This record gives sequence, C-alpha cells and structure tokens, in this order.
Amino acid sequence: MSLVMLWGMLGNVTADWFSEAGIQGRWFWQSPLDPVQESTDLSVHLQTEYYTSWDGGDQSFTFKPFLRLDQQDDNRTHFDIREAVWVHAGEDTEVRLGLDKVFWGVTEVYHLVDIINQTDVVENPDGEQKLGQPMLKYSMERDWGTLDAFLMPWFRERPYPGEKGRLRSHPRVDVDQVHYDNDLEDHYPSIAVRWSRSIGDWDLGVAHFHGTSREPRFEPGTDGKDHPVLVPHYDLIDQTSIDVQAIVEEWLWKLEAIHRSGQGESYFATTGGFEYTYVGVADSAVDLGVLVELMYDERGDAATQPFNRDVFLGLRWVANDAQSTEVLGGVVVDWENEGRFYNLEASRRLGDAWKASLEMRIWSNIAPTDPTYAFRRDDYIEANLVRYF
Repeated sequence: MSLVMLWGMLGNVTADWFSEAGIQGRWFWQSPLDPVQESTDLSVHLQTEYYTSWDGGDQSFTFKPFLRLDQQDDNRTHFDIREAVWVHAGEDTEVRLGLDKVFWGVTEVYHLVDIINQTDVVENPDGEQKLGQPMLKYSMERDWGTLDAFLMPWFRERPYPGEKGRLRSHPRVDVDQVHYDNDLEDHYPSIAVRWSRSIGDWDLGVAHFHGTSREPRFEPGTDGKDHPVLVPHYDLIDQTSIDVQAIVEEWLWKLEAIHRSGQGESYFATTGGFEYTYVGVADSAVDLGVLVELMYDERGDAATQPFNRDVFLGLRWVANDAQSTEVLGGVVVDWENEGRFYNLEASRRLGDAWKASLEMRIWSNIAPTDPTYAFRRDDYIEANLVRYF
C-alpha cells in the first residue's frame, strides 16, 4: 500500500505539539522533624503533549510524558506518562484505550468520589495531581444520560516522598514493602461504572467501583537498617458514590458522598457545601466567591484521610482580566480538635507564554491523632514559573 493510499484512508491527519517547562522553589520556615531534611528545595519540570487525529476527527491519539528533577528528594525526581490514549468517537459512543486520566468530583477541598486515577502526592499534597491509569473505557450517550464503563487491568501504587523529602510521614512510608489484599497484587483488575446526566440546573453522577483502593492503610514495620517505617497495605474495596452540582443564579451547590466496604468496617463519608459569587464587585470586572464546605467521615480519627470532621471557609477572587489573575484562600477547621489548615493559591499569566503561581500552606494546632500531624513543622511557601511553547 502506498503512502498516498494510506493517507487517503486515514483522511486529513492533523498533529500538534504542546509543551511546558517550569521551575519551582519551596521554602519551609520551620526546622524539620528529621535532621536529614532541608528548609529549601528547588526543582524543574518538563511536560510535553503530542496530539494527532484522523478519520475526520473520529480517531485520535494523545501522548503526554512528564518529568520532574528535584534538588533534595530522590523520590520526587520522577518520570511518568500521564496520558498515552487512543480514542475512537462514534455518533453517540466513545472508546478510550491506554493510559488516561479521568476526574470525578465537584467539591473544592477534597474529592471523595474521584477514584479512577492514583494520586501523585510527591508532586503536591493537595491531591490534585494524578498518575496515568491503564484502562479501557466505553461510553455511550442516550436520552436518559451518559454511561461510562471502565476496565483497569492493573494498579499503580501511590508514590511517597523519600527520606530527605518534606511533607512526608514520620516515620516515612517504605513502598518497597507494600502489601496487598490479593494474590494478584498490582495485577488485580479493577472495574467501574458511572451514570451521569444534566437535568436543568442539576448535574448528577452515580458510580460504583470494585478493585484495589487507591488509598492505602499503613502498618508499622522496619527497614533494612532496623529503622521504623510505615508499610502501605492496599485493600480490595467496593465503593458506591454520588456527586451532585447545581447552578442557581449566583449559587453553586455541591455534594459528594460515598459508601465503602472492604477497608476495615464499612463506612459512609460525605462532603458538600456552596459557593456564592458576587459578580462585578463595586461595578468592577472583579468577581468574589464565598465558599463553605462541610466534610464528614464516620470513621473519625480512624479515617485514612484528614478531612473527617471539618469545615472549610474560603474566598475566591477573580480579576477577569487579560492575565487571568485569580486568588483562592481559606481555612479548614476541625470542629472536634480545633486543628486548622490554612491554604492560599494565586496565579497570573505573564504575557502569552508565561504563568506565575504562588502557594502557601500552614498547619496549626494539629492533634496527634490527625493524619496531617506529621506536617506540623512543614509550613511552606511555593513559587512556580512556567513557560508554555
């Protein structure tokens, strides 16, 4: 077959490259719990995206590798393929095959229902960064909604900071001693199904997941030097979830709830609240959003995540300018032990090809039973400068 004939069969092949490179600096102004840790850290990252489509746009392929080089933490120096996925789109169906990323969730602070991809906590402790997940996804759209079905043939373990890394547990997590609930270990397949639909102002999603929990429990252990470590244990779980979002004039209402079994006793957890936006403050272009969210996990102090009896109060300031300037700040308060987590995020474009961002996180009055107690001396400021090309 000639190249001309092949090109004609594929039909109007297009291809694009998108890349970004950035430098990041972190400063921890308190002395570390472990003397091998440092107060400053510098790192760089490079991410490239290759996208090509053919067959009139009905088929496409995306490849997105990511690399970070870190000054202090060997575990944070890592390479990952965030996406390498082939997509075939029909009239009302879609098939996706490869390494892909899927996001479920509507709330601001913590996404209970977001379970398809593994969290990359060495990138950022906020849980927003994800590893690419090997999957086959089939979607179909009907009048009654959209149905997504997932087959995930193997599992990706959660990465954790190394001995010299900040924002880690004490003792550290030893990923070399990982335990599983099944003989197939990381090759145990996971499956999931989700129905979603928009009804007027409401967006609804209902899902069920069966497979290896993306969130491990920890067991005490020792390493080869007889130092204490935490050993991750991954359970087989079943999780049923619902997420709801409604936009009613200036109000944005949000709710996520799950019921999970297999990770100890079955439990229920939920997070929800609202964001009210004052549009055009003082007759300007600025919008100001007020955010309130409640977080509840009936496991209490036994929860594997920190937001189990908490309330979030925050403000979102959006300039609506050509530089897309935004600031989000707030505090998460534990209403049982009065622990506080302060968070500030700001970003602004610099010209057409640059973006600067700033993050600051502070933990205050954290109880020893709280999962974030290990961060009590890790208050930090992070600055990022990214170039797009």
